[in-house]
Amino acid sequence: MNIPLAAAPHAVPAEADAYKHVAGNLRTVLDRIAAAARRAGRRPEEVTLVAVSKTHPAAAVQAALAAGQLHFGENRVQEAAQKFPALRAAHPSLRLHIIGGLQTNKARDAVRIADVIESLDRPRLADAIADAIQKEGRAPALLIQVNVGDEAQKSGISRADTDRFVEACRGRFGAALAGLMCIPPADADPAPHFAWLAGCAARHGLPVVSMGMSGDFETAIAHGATHVRVGTAVFGARG
Repeated sequence: MNIPLAAAPHAVPAEADAYKHVAGNLRTVLDRIAAAARRAGRRPEEVTLVAVSKTHPAAAVQAALAAGQLHFGENRVQEAAQKFPALRAAHPSLRLHIIGGLQTNKARDAVRIADVIESLDRPRLADAIADAIQKEGRAPALLIQVNVGDEAQKSGISRADTDRFVEACRGRFGAALAGLMCIPPADADPAPHFAWLAGCAARHGLPVVSMGMSGDFETAIAHGATHVRVGTAVFGARG
């Protein structure tokens, strides 16, 4: 799933003037992604930036779109449903990733609006997504979220159950199952967790490995990330 980092610039709406810093931040992050990829012996275009726009207004997203950014991540389906339909109408190439924990009763809304759901983490949610795909007649790309640190407070399938869950989801969703996602423990070296996730994805022939955020995305790239989810370094502090 080789997705370009950026696309041609769009016109900047007047309401985006308060977010002029976003274009410069994007350039800096993309430069860091490119440098990290080269250090790892990889091509920069192998890594896709997902700009995490959760809690930021549509004007911030418009500023990023004007700078060529196409992939955006949102935690909450409700917020995404309010923010992105108009943005997508103006920018058909926009790609929306749902990256936060997903309740089963929000699965249909997520399937309706998202291009990628990165937080498939349990059998009941798989059931709800499968039902929603049938009803909506569209299938977003799906990533299984793995709780790589086996932390009680975090969402994600356990490491021990990952292989079995991947195979079950592959049988159910086919090519829509695109890869794996993780958030490593905050107080631990992320490198071993990133290496484990990339190895698991490779073992199952899954092309997408979504890992790494503002504080550790360069380490994630060194260990095989294909997608990095960066918010603060692009948009600044959350709104």
